[in-house]
Amino acid sequence: MAFNVTPLPYSDDALSPAVSAETLSYHHGKHHQAYIDKTNKAIEGTDHSDKSLEDIIGAARGSDQGLFNNAAQSWNHGFYWHSMTGDSKSPSDELKSMIDDSFGSVDDLTSKLQDRGAGHFASGWVWLVEKGGKLSIEETHDGDTLADKNGINPLLVIDLWEHAYYLDHQNKRPAYLKAVTENKLNWGFASDNLARGTTWSYAS
Repeated sequence: MAFNVTPLPYSDDALSPAVSAETLSYHHGKHHQAYIDKTNKAIEGTDHSDKSLEDIIGAARGSDQGLFNNAAQSWNHGFYWHSMTGDSKSPSDELKSMIDDSFGSVDDLTSKLQDRGAGHFASGWVWLVEKGGKLSIEETHDGDTLADKNGINPLLVIDLWEHAYYLDHQNKRPAYLKAVTENKLNWGFASDNLARGTTWSYAS
C-alpha cells in the first residue's frame, strides 16, 4: 500500500503562536511529505508493499537503515500532529490519576517534559508513555521511534528537531517546549491512547 501524509486535525493557524502556520506549512507539507515519499519509493514492489507502517518499521530496524529512518519519521510525525491541539482540554480521570501518581500534577509533568526536551542533545523526540501500568517520560534520538517497542504505549510526543521550532523560536528550544506543553498538548489524544491500551496505528 502507499502511505499518505497524515492530515492535520486542525487549521494551519490553530497552534499559533506556539507553532505558526508557516512552520506547519514547511514541517507538515515538506518534511513529512518527503519522509512519506521516500518510504513509498523504498517499499514499492517489495515484500513490504502490503505491510502496515508499524510492521515496516519493525522489519527494517537493524537491517535497512534508510527505510527505517523514513518509515519511523513518517510515523513519528503523524503521531506528533495528533499530540497537539488548538483546543487543549483536561486529561481523562484515569490519565489524570496516573499523572498525579507518577509526577505529582499535570503542571509537574509539563515542567519535566520541558526539562527533558531542553536537555536532549541534538535532534530527537520526547515522549509521554505508559508501560507496566505506570507513566514515564522517554527520549529517542534522531529518527528513532517507539512505534514498534513492545510493552510501551506512546501517549504523546514532542518533536525536538530544529525544523519544528526554528522559524518561530529560532534556537530557543525551551521557549518552544514551554509554549507547546503549557497550551497545546492534546490530552484527549493521550487519554484515548491510554484507554485503548495498544500503540496508535498510522492510517494509510
